Amino acid sequence: NICHAGRTTFVLLDANCAANPKVLSARSQLVRQLRKQGAHVHVLDLPAGKGINGPDDYVGVMGDQAMTQVFEDTAEGAKILNEIACFIRRFMRMAESQVIAVTLWCAHTYAAEAAIWTPYLAVTSAEKRCGKSRLLEVVSFLVKKPWSTSSVSAASLFREVDQMQPTLLLDETDPLFKADKETAQAIRGILNAGAHYKGVVSRIVRQGSAMKNKNFRAFCPKALGGIGSLPDTVADRSLPIKLKRKPLGEKVERLRERFVEPLAKPLRQSLANWITKKLPTLQDAQPDLPEELNDRQQDGAEPLLAIADAAGDDWPEKARAALCGIYGTHPADDTSIGIQLLGDVRLIYYEDVTDKIPTTELLEKLWKAETSPWAEWNHGKPMTASGLSKLLRPFEIFPKTIRIGTGTAKGYERAHFEDAWSRYLPQNSPILPSPPSPAVTPSQNSVNVGMDHFSTRNTDPNVTGSESETSPISMRVVTA
Repeated sequence: NICHAGRTTFVLLDANCAANPKVLSARSQLVRQLRKQGAHVHVLDLPAGKGINGPDDYVGVMGDQAMTQVFEDTAEGAKILNEIACFIRRFMRMAESQVIAVTLWCAHTYAAEAAIWTPYLAVTSAEKRCGKSRLLEVVSFLVKKPWSTSSVSAASLFREVDQMQPTLLLDETDPLFKADKETAQAIRGILNAGAHYKGVVSRIVRQGSAMKNKNFRAFCPKALGGIGSLPDTVADRSLPIKLKRKPLGEKVERLRERFVEPLAKPLRQSLANWITKKLPTLQDAQPDLPEELNDRQQDGAEPLLAIADAAGDDWPEKARAALCGIYGTHPADDTSIGIQLLGDVRLIYYEDVTDKIPTTELLEKLWKAETSPWAEWNHGKPMTASGLSKLLRPFEIFPKTIRIGTGTAKGYERAHFEDAWSRYLPQNSPILPSPPSPAVTPSQNSVNVGMDHFSTRNTDPNVTGSESETSPISMRVVTA
């Protein structure tokens, strides 16, 4: 059931249907279609009650006053998030997508108990004085139970997170990850485990004269600031906020605590009160997740999008656009050296439009890639054939004897790469052209390799008919 209030389209689902997976799937597709038509969509799961058999009965039994309260609650959430975003803009110069993401993350710190995953806020820059510490300081005025530190031992980190469940604001992470091996591995361990609500790290601790195993809870919201990139496993769990130094002459307000705290306190209280009312909704939320994001990114985006959907107004749409933009610009670090090699090899096949390349020729082309390390791979020397084979072996790609003209040579066939390309490289990368047609007609299995059939994704003719795709959004529509 769909109704409208101002600029927002409300999709109403009664409690009797809320547990039906088919209904939830159909609702997600309906919401996605409405958003494509430009609607500001807000999903409401209506409560069950005596004599209430559906959305229409809810309005009839509970009256207009109940629906008015629902609309007012929605407007309250959008208003609070807008105020949080304005507060951040006063002290930071950031892209608008970054402001939206940080705003939702601040709200998430109050709703983490309702989430399965928590996305880390990875605040990085290429150089110092780009605003990393300033952003963590701004965030500390807005989040729940902030714990700010730039130097911490593994034992202290384990115990504080386990006992207090704070919002960890960990600055200057680059020296921490370069510390002695034991400390760096311990800190990385709690960060790897702490993105999931069941995450723990296990250590042997002394209790009196006995030594016992203890599982330390690792789950809590975390923001990490540092120069350069984070370890791959940590970056993969993070929402990347990459900052740049502001141009000369560009000014922001100074952050003086005695002036800022009186402004931030009512914002924190309003945010905490609103999230508390929305916790049941957030706990059961199943927000529509952008297909452009990979599985790990969707895990991190889910609690943020649940908050955006609960806030309503234009937050659902701009939250999805912001997260797709941020993750698209800084992918959750799939830039391991093996994946970088796969990408460079695919580009070579893309440019040469061929189905096989000798090893010597492939190496020469890799050495010429200006943004890749292959020309100085081994202590300043170029990558060798054995080095290439070693990196490709984990992907089950091996050199073989191939025919080139009238002769033969060791090399690689394009067909052997296609499975790894489809699994490990981004879907929005350039689609490779088909190789030149050989003399013999290829088997049908290779006709559609590498193609994405977007037209057939998530379409269900039973969700909405062709009329609903073109009907004006301002009309009242009742769906079966």
